[in-house]
Amino acid sequence: MIMCTRSTRTTALLMALATIASVAPAVAHAQAPRVITFADAIRTALEQSNDIRLAENATELDDATVRQTRSQLFPDLRLSTQTAQNYGRFFSSDEGRILNTSTQSLSTGLSSSLTLFNGKANYSNIAQARLNRQASEADLSRTRETVVFTVLSNFLALIAQTEQLAVRQSSLAAQDTLERQVQEFVNAGTRSIADLYQQQASVASARLAVVDAERAVGLAKVDLIQTLKLDPAGLYDFVAPGIDSVSPQARPMDLANLFQTALQQRRDVNALRSRLQASETGVRIAGATAWPTVSLSVGYNSNYTSTAAASFFDQLDQRRGGSVGVNVSFPLFDRFSSRINQERALIQQRNAEVALDNLRQSVGLQVRRALLDNSSAEAQLVAAQAQTRAADLALDAAQERYRAGAATLVEVTQARATSVQAASALVSARYNLVFQRKLLDYYLGGLNPADATLQ
Repeated sequence: MIMCTRSTRTTALLMALATIASVAPAVAHAQAPRVITFADAIRTALEQSNDIRLAENATELDDATVRQTRSQLFPDLRLSTQTAQNYGRFFSSDEGRILNTSTQSLSTGLSSSLTLFNGKANYSNIAQARLNRQASEADLSRTRETVVFTVLSNFLALIAQTEQLAVRQSSLAAQDTLERQVQEFVNAGTRSIADLYQQQASVASARLAVVDAERAVGLAKVDLIQTLKLDPAGLYDFVAPGIDSVSPQARPMDLANLFQTALQQRRDVNALRSRLQASETGVRIAGATAWPTVSLSVGYNSNYTSTAAASFFDQLDQRRGGSVGVNVSFPLFDRFSSRINQERALIQQRNAEVALDNLRQSVGLQVRRALLDNSSAEAQLVAAQAQTRAADLALDAAQERYRAGAATLVEVTQARATSVQAASALVSARYNLVFQRKLLDYYLGGLNPADATLQ
């Protein structure tokens, strides 16, 4: 009885394993990672960025303001209709006497007005709205550049961490190979067991370094997922484009020329220039309230009353008429509103001047700092290349001497640690130089989202 029960359980277990095995490929296929290239990431970021959406909304609002201010130059047209029920005594102009009855009345008409002159405030409003729209468009372009630069820097970080992982994996493979060699030497009696223990510790340390490098790669992917606003629970395979060999610049860059280039190309600088011009236009708008306002009004109307004997349509035809008038309004005393508005406009203009001056100072410092960092990154790359070549030669020599029994395992371990450190430093130097060059392009305003690359 017990044997039957065990047999039944075994059969059920085998059937469950078979079911899992048949379902597993389908599940794996359903959870295949989404492949995202650098171009896909740029396109996704430009589509998903909330900062870009807000900048686009601001541009659309300013565009609507431009259309609204332009429409103020056109005359308006209004249709008005009023009906009333009158009770009690009233004087009827049609009857020429006082009546005591209930009557119905209706009046309707069309009217239009056009501002002929208001101190050119309407034209100044249009100019100010257009300048604000230019500023919003420049802000939108700068926001797109910022989003693209963020994706670019995240991809560079992912590539760098991936290469760092490759360095650690290569070091682990070399440490495993050396452990097998030390094991053979120990078995042959040419090395002590202490060398094997020491090498095993080195292998464990190399495995830990690989784990840390894998975690760094995972965190770099998390940063990309956050930047692209992807589903955190999804699976993604980020395909980074290859980067050609990086070398220092042939000649140094001139700081003064770079600063002038940044002031001309930076969209945020252009945006503040437009806002400064808009604030100057605001001063003119505030001053226009002191000028007289001239407007033209045109009207055409008719009315009906139940006290008259004529029919409804006959009364509308008999009583129709129009009017044309010119209205002139001159502000004699406006409770100092015009003066206060001008003072506010002047303060806003000075604030815009201060903001532009601060941004120019910030741009100059950004370019200066980026140029220094770029020069430092070039020097670090040259030093890292030389260090890597020397460390590799030293490691080869230490390994040969160890095989010949002329060196200790400690010397080989130290040489390998120096070689791994040099290779890691070379990876960091290469991608730091690429990053610094892209950062300089971003500070100069030359990062075009349409053709952004990692080269």
